[in-house]
Amino acid sequence: MGHLILGGTGTVGSAVVRELLARGEQVRVMTRSPDKAAALPPGVEAVIGDLQDPSTLKGAFVKGDRVFLLNGVTATELQEGLIALSEAKRAGAERIVYLSVHDVGKGPHLPHFASKIAIEHAIAASGIPFTILRPNNFYQNDVWYKDVIMQYGVYPQPLGSAGVSRVDTGDIARAAANALRKGGHAGKTYTLAGPEALTGEGIAGVYSRVTGREIRYGGDDLDAWSQQAAQMLPAWMVYDFGPMYALFQADGLRAAPAQLEETKAIVGAPPRRFEDYAREAVASWR
Repeated sequence: MGHLILGGTGTVGSAVVRELLARGEQVRVMTRSPDKAAALPPGVEAVIGDLQDPSTLKGAFVKGDRVFLLNGVTATELQEGLIALSEAKRAGAERIVYLSVHDVGKGPHLPHFASKIAIEHAIAASGIPFTILRPNNFYQNDVWYKDVIMQYGVYPQPLGSAGVSRVDTGDIARAAANALRKGGHAGKTYTLAGPEALTGEGIAGVYSRVTGREIRYGGDDLDAWSQQAAQMLPAWMVYDFGPMYALFQADGLRAAPAQLEETKAIVGAPPRRFEDYAREAVASWR
């Protein structure tokens, strides 16, 4: 019995792959890129397939698969997620674990939140035993900002001051592996959140401590953020992420005590602290 990982070459998916391998599991990763397929860890079977081209998916899904479904944020996220679900059902998948987003119902106006809401509903109606994981903003997203942090002394992600319960991808990987491998999780939805509600200023303060120099928060000006982001991101993504950050600034994305207990239950341990991640990250960036 094997595990088919969709999104297995990205930040979260690759962590899930490593976690399953460490537990002695058989792992297959579907990717559209032959180069990424060739770079997969030893022991992983590559499956070439493209969710934007269903004609490439013949044989990608195998009866009895346990499927980890992670759709990257794309303009076709909803379509890709529904195609993956349809193929998993057609092949007779044994279980599906889907990566959604924390408190997804708070952002139905956000394109990538709305896609996840629809995919969650479709999975629940599919008849396949399923588990939904809803992670908060990832600590490891800060890799995108390492040059700005280290060279210019600025933390630029406009998270605001209401508080966001960010989470480590290692905890997400452990949760996913537990949901894929162990019984008792069918039909359940778990929040994945870190132990602290972090603010933009607070994160800058953590980086100041671990770097030994002042790191300033870039501020909450979303017009300025959009202008800067447009130099690196496609226009549709800037349009999607801007209102997301506005939501974070207005209402936060804080985990309730019961949600933190959900995280502990599926991870099997208390979630990692942000400062522990930041110390490790800065050491590697240097």
